[in-house]
Amino acid sequence: MVDVKGDVAPSAVTMDKIVELCKRRGFVFQSGEIYGGIGSTWDYGPLGVELKRNIRDAWWQDNVRMRDDVVGLEAAIITNPRVWEASGHVAGFTDPMVDCKECKQRFRADHVEGDVCPACGGQLTEARQFNMMFKTHMGPVEDSAAVAYLRPETAQGMFVNFKNVQQATRKKLPFGIAQIGKSFRNEITPGNFIFRTREFEQAEIEFFVMPGTDEEWHKRWIQDRYNWYIKYGITPERLRLRPHDPDELAFYSKATTDIEYLFPIGWSELEGIANRTDYDLKKHMEFSGENLTYFDEATGDSIVPYVIEPAGGIDRSLLAFLIDAYEEEVIDKGDGKKDKRTVLHLHKTLAPVKVAVLPLLRNRPEIVETAKNLAAELRPHMATMYDDTASIGRLYRRQDEIGTLWCITVDVQTVEEDNQVTIRDRDTMEQIRVPISDVKSILIEKLNS
Repeated sequence: MVDVKGDVAPSAVTMDKIVELCKRRGFVFQSGEIYGGIGSTWDYGPLGVELKRNIRDAWWQDNVRMRDDVVGLEAAIITNPRVWEASGHVAGFTDPMVDCKECKQRFRADHVEGDVCPACGGQLTEARQFNMMFKTHMGPVEDSAAVAYLRPETAQGMFVNFKNVQQATRKKLPFGIAQIGKSFRNEITPGNFIFRTREFEQAEIEFFVMPGTDEEWHKRWIQDRYNWYIKYGITPERLRLRPHDPDELAFYSKATTDIEYLFPIGWSELEGIANRTDYDLKKHMEFSGENLTYFDEATGDSIVPYVIEPAGGIDRSLLAFLIDAYEEEVIDKGDGKKDKRTVLHLHKTLAPVKVAVLPLLRNRPEIVETAKNLAAELRPHMATMYDDTASIGRLYRRQDEIGTLWCITVDVQTVEEDNQVTIRDRDTMEQIRVPISDVKSILIEKLNS
């Protein structure tokens, strides 16, 4: 088991710098910005969708495709409302809420101290429970029979499909069901950019195990998920494990450990790994009348499996990867001159652009044509960008700031003398000169190494 980390300084980057970078470079925009936006709702721009897709793909590759004991599922966002009655969400998915009598703002009661409004100093009301599920209606008539909910988590879709998946795949315990998908929670106080939003993307696994083996599997999944973030570039000193105290455990949980990251806002949850015991399957058996037991051929017994649940968020992971990759470097240019560059040291698997092809002179047709042809050759094999909209120095800085791994410069020497180009590395800024014919194989080898 990994150790809980002690005190460590957070990244030097502020949340304001990350927000500014995300908008300026096309990672994340405020949703409906031309109309003033809407609370804590965000749209992912051209680079954001690529980074998000790469995080999803890395998660899926490591947790599903590279394992023979986990299979995938894509459950519906709107399902039978009885699912949420059985799971306890209709009755108990609530947060305590208080209102300010002066400025009318609302807050989670457990996020404020005393009875004074943190915004204006006014008097707060008594706390009352607020259900965080988004309610809607199915069909043309808005009555109680048509009530439905946007799912507040992806987990229940995996529980109610346990029997279908097990019978279709013939998996034996232990095995897991994985899902990535949107969930919706009507948070009282969302905020801190994409850290806490009302619409978010979850990546969850429900791993079904024999009772009695659950504690060992819980430890193994904590270790695996902790290592996953380090594998893709998170600084280990900015990660820690925080086991939940008994008084903060969810009603279904035997034990839960959070993987926390040191965000600019402080230590906060990145992912939670819970031992949910057999609570969910038993509840769905009770409410549905269906048999969701597992028949153990070795013993001849029918059992209700225990469940280990690693549950993380794609949006929150994206934010952590951006923060951890961000660096402002001061570069010595010689003669006492200094320059500053902002660079995202994103892992090569996650970087939204792998290579940028840059013509040194955009007014030389033969240079531009050579650069475009090279970009077209690379594009089927890796995410490639062509850019000729600034001087070469500015183009380098622009690509550094979005995390592009390599910049390839096509210059006069390329077209007039040696048919070679310059490949510049993002992190070291070292440059090598190679024949155009070798570029593709060199970069593919670097990506796969």
